[in-house]
Amino acid sequence: MIDFTLTDEQKALQSMAREFAQKEMRPNAAKYDKGEEFPQEIMQKAFEAGFITCNIPEQYGGGGLSDFELALISEELAAGCAGMFTTMMASSLAFTPILLFGTDEQKQKFLTPFSKKMSLAAFCLTEREAGSDAGAQKSRAVKVGNEYIINGSKCFITNGGIASLYIVFANTDPDKGARGISAFIVPRETAGITVGKEEDKMGHRASNTVELFFEDVKIPEANLLAKEKMGFIIAMKTLDKTRASVGAAGVGVARAAMEYAIEYAKTRVQFGKPIALFQNTGFKIAQFAMDIQAARHMVWHAAWLLDRNLPCGKESAMAKCFASDVAMRVTTEALQILGGYGYMKDYPMEKLMRDAKLLQIYEGTNEIQRLVISREVIGPIKE
Repeated sequence: MIDFTLTDEQKALQSMAREFAQKEMRPNAAKYDKGEEFPQEIMQKAFEAGFITCNIPEQYGGGGLSDFELALISEELAAGCAGMFTTMMASSLAFTPILLFGTDEQKQKFLTPFSKKMSLAAFCLTEREAGSDAGAQKSRAVKVGNEYIINGSKCFITNGGIASLYIVFANTDPDKGARGISAFIVPRETAGITVGKEEDKMGHRASNTVELFFEDVKIPEANLLAKEKMGFIIAMKTLDKTRASVGAAGVGVARAAMEYAIEYAKTRVQFGKPIALFQNTGFKIAQFAMDIQAARHMVWHAAWLLDRNLPCGKESAMAKCFASDVAMRVTTEALQILGGYGYMKDYPMEKLMRDAKLLQIYEGTNEIQRLVISREVIGPIKE
C-alpha cells in the first residue's frame, strides 16, 4: 500500500529545508540572479546542513536520504531559489552514476572527500551537436595501455567551472553510436581540461554553466564506470533516478509563485475590493492549487517507486514533465495576477517565470520525456 504520511523525521527534514530556503536562499535570490557572483557562502552553509551530499550513503559520509526524502527537500530548496537548488542538484546528479554503477573502491575514493569539504561535481553528457540525441556525441576515449585518453567537448555543464570532479561520457566505439559510449570519473586537476566561457542564461543565474574542453586527458582505467560501452545505459539509469527531484523543483517553483500571487491578491485593491475576491483571480488560484497538488503526488509516486527499486522510467518522466509544465503555467498566470508589477524585477515573480522555463529543458527536454512515456504506453509495434 502506498502511504504518503510523513514520518516525524521526514517532517523535520522538510521543515529544516524550508527554513534554510526562507532564511538563506530567498533573501539572496535577487542578488545572485544578477549572475555576477557565485553564492559560495550559501553553498558552504548548504554543505554544513547536509544538502549537497544528502544522496551519498552514510557509509561514505553523506546523509543517506531516500529518493522520497530527496523529493521533499528539493521542493523546499527550489522554492527558495531554483538557481541555487540547481547547483546542489547537479552535484547529486553527478554522484548518482558512481552510486549506481561504481565499485566500493570508487565510491570510497571519489565520494568520501565530498563529505569532508564543500566541493561540487558535474555531469558531463551534453554536446553542442548532440543535445537530446546523446548517441550522436563526438567526444572520444581511446584506451592506450592501462589508461584512457579523452578528447572532445561538453556544453551547458552545470557546475562545470567550479566542480572538483566530472562524470564524462565519451565514445569508445564510435561505429556503434550510443552503444559505444562509456562513462568515466575525471578529477578536475587532470591535465588537459579547459573551462570555456560561462553562459549568460535567462534563468537559474545563480548556478554556474560552462562549456568544457578535453584535450588528451589521461585517466587510469580504474576510473572507468562499470565497463566499456555501458555509458548510455548509465546515463539513462541516472536520469531515471534523478528526474523526480527535477519534478519536485517544479512543484517548489510553482508553489512559491502561488504564494506570492495569493499574498498580492489579498492586498491589491481594485474597484473597491481585494482582487482575490474576483472570481477570475480566485479560479486561477484554485487551478494553481490543483495542478501543484497533482504534480506533487506524481513526484512522490515516482520517488516511492525508486525507493523500492521498481521500474519507474515512465513515472519519472511523467513526474518531471508534468511538474515542470505546471511550474511554467503557474508562474505565467501568477505573474498575470500581479500585472505590471509582476513584470518588474522589484518583485520575485518574473524570476520565478524565467527559472521555470529551464525545468522544461534540462535533464531531458519535455519532448524527450513525452517520447519515453509514449513508447512505454504504446508498446511494441509490428512494422
